[in-house]
Amino acid sequence: MALVCTPQIAIDEAELHETFVRASGPGGQNVNKLSTAVQLRFDVRRSAALPNAVAVRLMRLAGRRLTADGVLVISAQQFRTQERNRADARERLAKLVAEAAVPPVPRRATRPTLASKKRRLEAKTQRGATKRLRGAPVD
Repeated sequence: MALVCTPQIAIDEAELHETFVRASGPGGQNVNKLSTAVQLRFDVRRSAALPNAVAVRLMRLAGRRLTADGVLVISAQQFRTQERNRADARERLAKLVAEAAVPPVPRRATRPTLASKKRRLEAKTQRGATKRLRGAPVD
């Protein structure tokens, strides 16, 4: 089974590594006994599921969640059960990959209109006049 991120991108289960650790937060006495928090690890650099451009954007988006080796680590401990935390971590990974899959829209250089240039210059003139009036009175 695979984690479907977009219609074109599906990550194989073998590429995901989960570790369960003790969680802080909600859980009552369970928090001291059970390992409900999930650390989901996904090797972005070596993944066969991701096109190169998507992997580069994902590494940029991951920020502090990316290790020096190019492994994305997502921690989930919001819920009281292992299953819900596991689903939350996978959902967050899928959302992050889907966001990285959208290519950025290239910026088109535009020029200011003549009217906007005139408005800018008039505003500067008005501002200068206001500042001139604030000075000491001239005899």
